[in-house]
Amino acid sequence: MKLESNLRRAQGLGAAKSGVYHWIAQRITAIALIPLGVWFVGGFIVLLTAPFEEARVWFLSPWAVTLAISFILVLFYHGALGMQVIWEDYIPHDLTRWCFIVATKLLSLLMSLLAIVSIFKVFLS
Repeated sequence: MKLESNLRRAQGLGAAKSGVYHWIAQRITAIALIPLGVWFVGGFIVLLTAPFEEARVWFLSPWAVTLAISFILVLFYHGALGMQVIWEDYIPHDLTRWCFIVATKLLSLLMSLLAIVSIFKVFLS
């Protein structure tokens, strides 16, 4: 026996059962961004005054490339998740909300691919 009224079942109210994945993904990416962000900012500060060739040599390390790509992927995924929450909370019209979410995901994908291609261009040159 369910403890719901007939009206509540007819209206389809209740949990959509999809928010937990989104919430957990946001928290995991936020935690992953802490060490990756410290690494990125630290490397940026160290290489800020270095000549281009020294920065390029540092970036030729497979570890540096792997960490940079990981940082980019996690950063853009975390940003897309956060923007999706904003669109879902503040855009009332369903079609407009869907368009904003899709545009955000496509823009995040495009920008992350652009950054990764740029990293590979430096790494392979």
